[in-house]
Amino acid sequence: MVVTVRPYRGTDLDGDFVPVRDFLRRLHVGAERPPVFGWSRWEWAFAQPGLDRAALHRVGVWEREGRVVAVATFEDVPGDAYLAVDPGCAGLLPEVLDHALAALRGPHGVRVLVDDADVELQRLARSRGLVATQHGDEATVLELEGGLAYPLPAGYRVQGLDQGVDLGRLERLMHRGFGQDGEPAATPEALAWRERAVSSPSQDPSLSVLVVADDGTYAAYCGTWWHEGDHAAVVEPVCTDPDHRRRGLGRAAVLEAVRRCAARGAPRAQVGSHQQFYYALGFAPRVTATWWTVLGGAG
Repeated sequence: MVVTVRPYRGTDLDGDFVPVRDFLRRLHVGAERPPVFGWSRWEWAFAQPGLDRAALHRVGVWEREGRVVAVATFEDVPGDAYLAVDPGCAGLLPEVLDHALAALRGPHGVRVLVDDADVELQRLARSRGLVATQHGDEATVLELEGGLAYPLPAGYRVQGLDQGVDLGRLERLMHRGFGQDGEPAATPEALAWRERAVSSPSQDPSLSVLVVADDGTYAAYCGTWWHEGDHAAVVEPVCTDPDHRRRGLGRAAVLEAVRRCAARGAPRAQVGSHQQFYYALGFAPRVTATWWTVLGGAG
């Protein structure tokens, strides 16, 4: 069967967005390790204003009989490259890597994220003059086997986004929870992007959880991404307002969110972080990937 390659088509939730998303979903099913670039990461990228939509044509898409079987892409801007190849088309890997090195270069070169267990891609990277760096991604994993109860202090409640969300209050929580000073501008444009970030096409609002104070203030948040058959539910993002920290609210948000995913059939949850906060919840380091680059290039 003939495999063809072409540039990505589309600039938003059009064109190849759904075919690539569905391909990345298929890689989760039955996988022993989750892909380093999963479908939730793909959807999250398109919900962000920083995505370089003008450069999407540089993404490579490989198809067999009209079905996507490989992708070489970036997440927000060219320079960081992610590869995904259907296990049945493993022979495409050299071509996909070469496309990334040629087409996905940024101002400071290009680097490729390689799963530390992918010996073949490591070998290919070396053959192209790339070397491993001290930078990478780490996923920590929580097996959803029970023990997901949590205390919630008086004066707070939990609710899913399906129960309604005030975008202004959510924007304030994200702004403050991620360490930005002052109050957010909360312009119509900013609120529109915030709405996109919590209403991605495949995101189930009932699985993302707010902790709300009795006065209506949004105190903590945990977003989750889960689709039936996935290797794991993905936790992203998580934050707590500084005025409400050290009360176990972040813990409550995460455990409530993954508990809801477990009820839908998720066997485990993963988060792209190695913070002690997650280890204290029972997450453990499980999957690591390393950035490879040409010496003197981006790394």
